[in-house]
This record gives sequence, C-alpha cells and structure tokens, in this order.
Amino acid sequence: MPEDIYFKDRIDAGRKLADALLKYKGIKNVVVYALPRGGVVTGKEVAKKLGCPLDVLIIRKISHPFSEEYAIGAVSEKGNAVFNETEIQSIDKKWLEDEIEKKKAEAKQKKELYYKNKQPINPEGKIAIIVDDGIATGLTILGAIKEIKMQKPEKIIVAVPVAPKEIVDPIKKEVDEFIAISVPEIYLGAVGSYYDEFNQVSDQEVLTLLR
Repeated sequence: MPEDIYFKDRIDAGRKLADALLKYKGIKNVVVYALPRGGVVTGKEVAKKLGCPLDVLIIRKISHPFSEEYAIGAVSEKGNAVFNETEIQSIDKKWLEDEIEKKKAEAKQKKELYYKNKQPINPEGKIAIIVDDGIATGLTILGAIKEIKMQKPEKIIVAVPVAPKEIVDPIKKEVDEFIAISVPEIYLGAVGSYYDEFNQVSDQEVLTLLR
C-alpha cells in the first residue's frame, strides 16, 4: 500500500479518492455516505465525480474523560456503539452510560439540523461508499460501518485519504472493500498532519454541500 502521501486540502483528497473509485462511476445504486463535518467536503468531490447522491452518516466520538482528543468509542443516534475495549475497562461505568446518552442526543440534533424536512437515503440494497477525511483511531469509521450494516446495503466500501497501518486490517474485515490513498508506516498521530490546509468545517458549509 502507498505510504506518506500528503494532500493540499480536503478537496484535493476527495479528487484523489474519486480517481481510486472510478469503477463505481455511473452505477445506479451507489451512494456516498460522508462523515460530518470534514468528511463531507471530501465526500462531495467523490459523489460529484461518480455522479451519485451524497448523504451523511452522523457518528459521535466518545472522548476519554481526561483527554478530549483521544477517542475511546463512537456512537450513532440509534445507539449503535463501538469501543476501545481495553480503554473502557478503567472508565467509570456510570460516566460512560451518561456520555453515550449525551452523544446520542448530539447525533439526533445534528440529524435534525442537516436533514430539516428531508429523509436520509436508505442504504438497503445500495452500494454504500463511506467517506471521511482520514482515520486516526478508527473508532468513528467502525461506528459508521456498524450503523450502515444494520440497514442491509448490497456492498460497503470505506474510502479515506489516509489511515494508520494498524487499523487497515480491522476495517478490511468489516467491509467489502477498503481504499486508502496513504497508509504511513509511522502515523503522525493526527489526520491534519497529512494536509497543507485542514481548517475547521462549519455546519453551514455541510448544509451548503448537501444541497
């Protein structure tokens, strides 16, 4: 697998990903499911090039109580959750239960914001391409896979610009196809390290891209 490729920004990453997914261009039942917020910028480029619809998968990261940046789990609005089983052994169970409920409520709020009067695209029978702007711990993407699997798609593809080498096999086991442009031997710790520009994406930008 290719190593240490860097991207100008999320649009550049999306275009490179789209080139790697060209065999799905023009196929009727393909849908790109992007992870907000940054993943939607990348996913928009993929959907545009493949000529398919763009939707979102809302998964909320559960951070370690002592480190906001470090994910120990991820949960969807419906309550489908994945965890770093080693990390949660030492975490207060009541705190974790409360955090799951809090994140589920956040996911529901985001869904209401992004969809307003629209309905999500049902993945059943579809070729679902899950796109994010990169993977760090892999928990959010594993949460997204779990959420979409429940809805019986024909096929699940995960496509990301960058992923740590150690997360590739666990993800491959869960999906039909995994595509990463860059799989560094030594991961720099943060997705943004592989981008020249990695600005925060606002909810308003997500809404504009979804239109």
